[in-house]
Amino acid sequence: MLTALVFAPTAVALLLLGLPLHIPQSVFRAVWVTVTAAELALAIALWAAYRSDDGMQYEVRARWIPNAGVGYHVGIDGLSLPLLAMTCVLFLACALYSLRENRRIREFAALFLFLQTTCLGLFVSLDLILFFVFFDLSIVAMYFIIAGWGHRDAARAALKFFLYTFIGSLALLLGFIGLYLAASPHTFDMVELTRQNPLAGRSVYGGLVLLAVVVGLAVKTPTVPFHTWLPPAHTEAPAAGSAILAGVLLKMGTYGFLRIAMPMLPGAWRRYALVLVVVGVISVLHGALVALAQTDFKRMIAYTSVNHMGYIVLAVGAAAATADSSTQARSLAVTGSVTQMVSHGLITGALFLLAGVLYERGRTYDMGAYSGVAAVAPAFAAMTGVAAFASLGLPGFSGFIAEFQIFTGSLGPRPLATALAVLGILLTAGLFLRALRQIFTGPLRLPDAPGTPRTFPEIRPHESAAVVPLLVLAVVLGVAPRFLLDVIEPASRAVLELLGR
Repeated sequence: MLTALVFAPTAVALLLLGLPLHIPQSVFRAVWVTVTAAELALAIALWAAYRSDDGMQYEVRARWIPNAGVGYHVGIDGLSLPLLAMTCVLFLACALYSLRENRRIREFAALFLFLQTTCLGLFVSLDLILFFVFFDLSIVAMYFIIAGWGHRDAARAALKFFLYTFIGSLALLLGFIGLYLAASPHTFDMVELTRQNPLAGRSVYGGLVLLAVVVGLAVKTPTVPFHTWLPPAHTEAPAAGSAILAGVLLKMGTYGFLRIAMPMLPGAWRRYALVLVVVGVISVLHGALVALAQTDFKRMIAYTSVNHMGYIVLAVGAAAATADSSTQARSLAVTGSVTQMVSHGLITGALFLLAGVLYERGRTYDMGAYSGVAAVAPAFAAMTGVAAFASLGLPGFSGFIAEFQIFTGSLGPRPLATALAVLGILLTAGLFLRALRQIFTGPLRLPDAPGTPRTFPEIRPHESAAVVPLLVLAVVLGVAPRFLLDVIEPASRAVLELLGR
């Protein structure tokens, strides 16, 4: 079942590419939406049958490259299941949003379906090389999406994205090889490496392996100072591409911290956790301050992703502190980090799709080119306002639940860092309120450039169908998060037990 969930999108993508050219474009759109809807239904079925206290489930093992200790090993637990479901939700939203896409829709749909396989495959991987394969293939798929369907400077932004993240993946591979060589017998299997803890007592070797793994994951997250590829990639990417890039691909890095670095390198992680805490706080403040200085709406949202990923890095760093902090508090930090991944995926995915709506109407993301839009497009203004308030962590939204857990769990072990990180919320509130005031209030003003409409059409049904469910889920998780926390909390406790060895 898990293998079918992962590889079905790519099988359909190959089928689409093999169909005759004269087939109507509506067929490709319908197939894309149908497949992503079926994937979401399958993910819901997996969630319904999942038992939160039984550890890793739905495991599949098969021989792949046995002489090198590489196997096909997949499974899900409380860390991966929420990200798996969120991925399916976002890909369905992007398929619905793209129902009016006319540029090479067959290739566009096929690339997104292939990208969905790489994202799902990474979150279920229990072998380091399998993880690395999906990690790298996601870079390739996103490169072609940005370069082929992006804006004017898309080729350059796509190249920068590819080079940065590919170099990061090479560092990650070096770290994986270091783990493989330390294990006895040699293996890339994550479950076996976690059980062995092969670098226990090897401080220098463990520090070097951790450095390679953390750098590779930090580039993908991204954290300061490895974040410079993110704003141009988001600015130039199509709206659906930006939603997946922020909502799913960035989580590959933070998920790697919890799945690989913390349980497999516990001694080195505890030793250098303070560095992660400092990097997290710097990312929170730098992302928020630079976002506050932006005049481009989409670029502003991109920098808030650096800010929100910083909260996760702070939490996983603070969770390593064993002195003067309770296990419950550290468990809250880890649980909050996973909740933040899900929350950020839903909310920022919605924000990037709404930024795409703005660009489709006015052909620019410059906030100074708009004002008074709420008068002619009240539904669009309301959705953008809801997404903005959700992003700044207002109570009643999933962002509040996630950040409350992160701050509560981090305050005891790292009080100064947590206090500084709280300032990020104030800055985020300021930048979103400024953007909402500038775009939606005052006298009506729209861009006056060739090709731009003289009016601002209200949000269309297919756009609403993509955005509204994401916002509804953000509210549901903010009001009744128990069904999500029941899945995450046992896995968080398991990570802390491994970290404490």
